[in-house]
Amino acid sequence: MPIIVHKYGGTSVGNPEKIKNVARRVKKVMEAGNEVVVVVSAMGHTTDELIDLMHKVTSNPDPREYDMLVSTGEQVSAALLAMALQAMGCPAISLTGGQAGVVTEDIYRKARIKEIKLDRIKKELKDGKAVVITGFQGIDSKGDIITIGRGGSDTSAVALAAALKADVCDIYTDVDGVYTTDPRIVPEARKLKYISYEEMLELASLGAQVLHPRSVECASIYNMVIHLRSSSKEDEGTYIMSAARIAKEAGKMEKQEAVRGIALDENIAKIGILHVPDRPGTAARLFGALAKEKVNVDMIVQSIHSQGTLADMAFTVERADLKRAVEVTERIAGELKAEKVVSDSDVSKVSLVGVGMVSQPGTASKMFETLAFEKINIQMITTSEIKISCVVKAEQGKQAVRALHKAFGLDKVA
Repeated sequence: MPIIVHKYGGTSVGNPEKIKNVARRVKKVMEAGNEVVVVVSAMGHTTDELIDLMHKVTSNPDPREYDMLVSTGEQVSAALLAMALQAMGCPAISLTGGQAGVVTEDIYRKARIKEIKLDRIKKELKDGKAVVITGFQGIDSKGDIITIGRGGSDTSAVALAAALKADVCDIYTDVDGVYTTDPRIVPEARKLKYISYEEMLELASLGAQVLHPRSVECASIYNMVIHLRSSSKEDEGTYIMSAARIAKEAGKMEKQEAVRGIALDENIAKIGILHVPDRPGTAARLFGALAKEKVNVDMIVQSIHSQGTLADMAFTVERADLKRAVEVTERIAGELKAEKVVSDSDVSKVSLVGVGMVSQPGTASKMFETLAFEKINIQMITTSEIKISCVVKAEQGKQAVRALHKAFGLDKVA
């Protein structure tokens, strides 16, 4: 029988009635002659509540105990959904990531999945059960519970779908697809029927919160189609797949525009290290030290002073990592005899994304002209073949998104 993999986010299993709705959907799919594996997140804001509870006990939690604590949210969702299915006369069983055979690296809080041993899942499916699995977690070589980072349930679902050789991974959430930008910012934003892995990965990495970036990366590696759709209605959502498959499925891309989407990331901070000696190894020393502290660095800009012996560096990090990143940067700045370190958390990043940029010149100039007309100052710029990102003042981020969405005509139907 065909294997169907569903994933339900926290809002989709946020209360008992929603869990029953999910159970009815799963039962319907099983009755249509499919084997079903369901991956669930923690209910509603459970993970945040657990973290708040933890901070009332300690300000410096042990990483192992952190994973032990936050993994419990998904176990509650999985057990309740299995019970709801059983109450409807549908055989079901809940499994933790470890029980389901999800093996991770020996790294707490942000591990990657190494392999999935399918024996237990296949046995339960053969017995005619819906298999409900906790997302966001697995076990390491010592048998400890390990989490794979916030939002990691998406990644769990895609990895399981790939391992089970499912045709598609249906990810159900509180949105009904991928839009040209956040509809809460721009009500005229348009839902896309198809989007490529490359574009979705950029949008997810740049602040669009509909999918976890690692899930898109995993789907791209295994050529797994993701169908992002609403858990409250039956409508089709957005299919995330390779550009080649989109061309085959749709006949052509929805539009041949340069820009397909706009992302806003309000969870960033900017750090600058001023008058650092301009010599080989400086950047390696700074960013190597940040990497050792598990600080993810995004945009990096370096400028040269007129005398040619000194340079300024600026880079962005997640706002939650700002304090740690500043401490590391100040230590390295002292060793390098740089002038000083400055930081600013009052910034946001707005990004244009589209595979068509590489073949259509003028996108960057149009972006800069639009922001200039809106009197929005650009603090940092980075570009690649399919994205242009600008750092602006935090209070002007949404204004920038609205102006750019209109300027590039993303509200117009193809």
